[in-house]
Amino acid sequence: MRYYPVYLDIKDRDCLVVGGGSVGTRKVKTLLECGAKVTVVSIDATEKLKELSDSGVIQLKERDFQIADLDGRFLVIGATDNQELNFKIHAEAERRGLLCNIADRPKACNFILPSIVNRGDLIIAISTSGKSPAFAKKLRKHLEKEFGDEYTKFLNLMGAIRQKLLNQDHEPEAHKHLFEQLIERDLVQMLKNGDTENINSLLLEVLGEGYELETLIPNI
Repeated sequence: MRYYPVYLDIKDRDCLVVGGGSVGTRKVKTLLECGAKVTVVSIDATEKLKELSDSGVIQLKERDFQIADLDGRFLVIGATDNQELNFKIHAEAERRGLLCNIADRPKACNFILPSIVNRGDLIIAISTSGKSPAFAKKLRKHLEKEFGDEYTKFLNLMGAIRQKLLNQDHEPEAHKHLFEQLIERDLVQMLKNGDTENINSLLLEVLGEGYELETLIPNI
């Protein structure tokens, strides 16, 4: 296995995207969704990037890339159509020990970006190790049908239950059999069906009084 699977916490980390076209814009969108502080360097930029800059969401430098742009960065993405520049970014990032991804050039990356299914706190990452992005996309579309929005609700509920149990000084290991029962009793399907009555009956049976769906996640 060439790649070490890992999920990075980039919240409030300084990240750089070089390239302001459609690819760069997609990279910026994902970084922002993960809470990163994003700077974009590009002579040309999409209207979306200009809007994000005007609203103060990102910093946009409409000029050529400079080596100093890498100063203080945690992660850098090269997304230009100039391959010489992309490899220059890669080489300098490597020299500095930075995380670096060059779009569509796996050999010039020290990490690659998977295809993602995002259902709230459920993140499913799919990678073909750069061998077939088209197949990764096909798998993503398949999994998006298999894992719907009910999984967002499910994890919100499980997280609320876990927190309440921890607040009552329960040991985490003591929760294991409770969560296994909730999972095995098809709680996900109940949430998909909006079956509040049976959900509350299951919560009462497994957890006891005080674990009603409406109080655990009021905005469901």
